[in-house]
Amino acid sequence: MSSKIKIANAPCSWGVLEFELEGQSPGYEQVLNEIAETGYIGTELGDWGFMPTDPEVLKVDLAKRNLSLLGAFVPVALSNEKAHEPGIHEALKVAGLMHEAGYKDAFIVLADDNGTVEYRTKNAGRINGHGGLTDDEMKTFAQGAEKVARAVKDKYGMRTVFHHHAAGYIETPQEINALLQLTDPDLLGLCFDTGHYKFGGGNNPLDVLEKHWSRVWHIHFKDFSSQVKASSVADNWDYFETVKNGVFCELGKGDVDFKSVKNFLEKNNYNGWIVVEQDVLPGMGNPKQCAENNRKFLQTLGL
Repeated sequence: MSSKIKIANAPCSWGVLEFELEGQSPGYEQVLNEIAETGYIGTELGDWGFMPTDPEVLKVDLAKRNLSLLGAFVPVALSNEKAHEPGIHEALKVAGLMHEAGYKDAFIVLADDNGTVEYRTKNAGRINGHGGLTDDEMKTFAQGAEKVARAVKDKYGMRTVFHHHAAGYIETPQEINALLQLTDPDLLGLCFDTGHYKFGGGNNPLDVLEKHWSRVWHIHFKDFSSQVKASSVADNWDYFETVKNGVFCELGKGDVDFKSVKNFLEKNNYNGWIVVEQDVLPGMGNPKQCAENNRKFLQTLGL
């Protein structure tokens, strides 16, 4: 029986990240071409302005490569109540583009404004209960996430998932649990990212999948190297340095047990998307070759 799960890749695998890092990433046409050429059938939007912001142009560019658009990453500093309204405005702008281009099932992939808080950035992957939000700050964070999700749902009928992420305030398994407990399960889903879960101290991805399965609406497959993390701890690298040193390696070369995740997804009749992500920054390697290797690895799992 063939899997109902669909496989996509994302611009971050070509070094198109929400962070200002050194080096020049390739243009969107090259990225879309290479996503299609390496066997993927969908993508996410990338940073605002990376792909066309005219919905008709965007639709044509994706359609001629037979690619679907699954969602768009929207970072908001949700622990700061003053950031909520600008965050809603940004999410609605992005949702509007995807909706008008015809991708009405695409997600807003909401996240913290990762990499902007010094302590969390410097200590990503080794938080160990320190430098987190107070109970009141977590409530503010959760309320902000709900505000964004509600605004997107009310205006466009589209859904929002929250992406836990290293170097943000929702990184550890405990922080993921806290946010989900404080938010409406009908309003805010979870974008579960295998690599960021391991980076944030999670052990077995099935722990989250089993506990929060009804909240897992979108999935990112990212691998994680414990060897690079050990070097990060030993040398006191911050999040960016750890990523530059390849903590998110090719699928199958790290510590994530993708086979057990795949088996769980199929057992539970998941028929959504898996988005492959490997942060290949400029100068780190050949993104197209990495994407091809990652696709071949998933094929060995029957995906």
